[in-house]
This record gives sequence, C-alpha cells and structure tokens, in this order.
Amino acid sequence: MVSEPPASPRFFVLEKDALGSHYDVEAEKAEPVNRAEGADCPQCGDPMGMMLWLPPYRVELVLHGEELGDFIEAPGYDLLVSERFARAFREEGLTGLEGFHPVEVVRVRRKRRGPKPSPVASYLAVTACFGRAAVDVARSRIRYCRPPTCEECRSEGVDSIHGFTLEPGTWQGEDIFRPRGLRGDVVVSERFARFVEGHGFTNMRLVPTEQLVWDPLGLGPPGTKEGSA
Repeated sequence: MVSEPPASPRFFVLEKDALGSHYDVEAEKAEPVNRAEGADCPQCGDPMGMMLWLPPYRVELVLHGEELGDFIEAPGYDLLVSERFARAFREEGLTGLEGFHPVEVVRVRRKRRGPKPSPVASYLAVTACFGRAAVDVARSRIRYCRPPTCEECRSEGVDSIHGFTLEPGTWQGEDIFRPRGLRGDVVVSERFARFVEGHGFTNMRLVPTEQLVWDPLGLGPPGTKEGSA
C-alpha cells in the first residue's frame, strides 16, 4: 500500500478584528517614546523593519468598540498581548514571540458613548521574530513595484496581494513570525491557529495566506490590467 505524502503545512496571517468590531481599539505610544535603529538585511543592507521600541513601555488606548481584547496592534512592528495570552503561550511551548515587556496603560479613552471601560487587563509588549520562511515569489499572487532582487530579504515595494504562499523548506517551525518578502505581515502556524481557537482569545482574526487580499489602490492581482480585477 502506497502511503500518501504528508500535507503541506498551512499558514495564516494574524490580523486584528475588523474596524467597528466589539474589540476595536487603537494603541498610541505615550511619552517618553525611546527608539533604536532596527536590523538591516545582512546581504543587501536595506532596512528589514521599523525602529525598535525601547523602555519605558507606555501606551494610551483609544476604545472604539465595547471592550479591550487579548490582542492589540501598536504602531510599528509592536504588538500588545494580554497577560492570559502570554501565560498560555509560554505554558504550551509556542515559539516566535520576543520581548514580553510589561506595559503601562496610562489612559483609556472612549471614542463613542458607552459604559465606562472595565478594569484594564495587564498587557505585555511583544514582537514577532523575523523568520527564515520566505515568500515564494513565483507561486504567490503579489503585484510588485519592482521584482525583488535580494534573495535574502526579498523586499521590494508591494502594490497588492491576492494570496501568497511560502517557499517549501524555508520555514523553521516558528509558530508566529514575519516572513522574508513580507515583513509587514505576521504569519502563524496551524498550531497557533488551534491555540487561539482553543483558548478563545479575542481580537484575533486568522486569514489563510492563500486568501489574503490587500489592494488599497484597486490594482488587482498580477497578470491583470490595473483596476480590472
């Protein structure tokens, strides 16, 4: 009997819930905001990401929805996660998050009428690691300003994304990471997806990478006339 080859791992892009959701919230870094230069590509020398956020970690939260969730996007590449998320992440041995710095929430402001926000949970500042997993340029539906020229970072201007895939053999098992070629996106493993569902963590939306659509200018996927998709 011939055994079937193992299925390729599936990946998801981690996003916050849609605008206007129950957990819709913005995070603004509060003064003093200290920063340091981020990493550069070791091959071409281009910047690989945003500047690094340094202590003290202080934020103001602007609540558009009804309550605060377990996940909040912050400016730059920084993410805020609840204490219960951080504890479960460590206990279950997931990998790929760095930092876990306690954050001081100096203020929560409501943008619309509603009950006073419940007591603010403790948050920690984390970043998703730069993974070795690389976007498969040939098999992804990405419209570039210019084709990527650096094999290491694969970073060029992206005009639109209509689904992407990772190059086989480049992923090294991290549960959450930023891939080469799309550093602006946070990608997670199937195990991370089961982790989120099992614990019911809030304000986390997981989109299969092959279904991700980002097209702010309405240009359409590659191979189509701009604006015709």
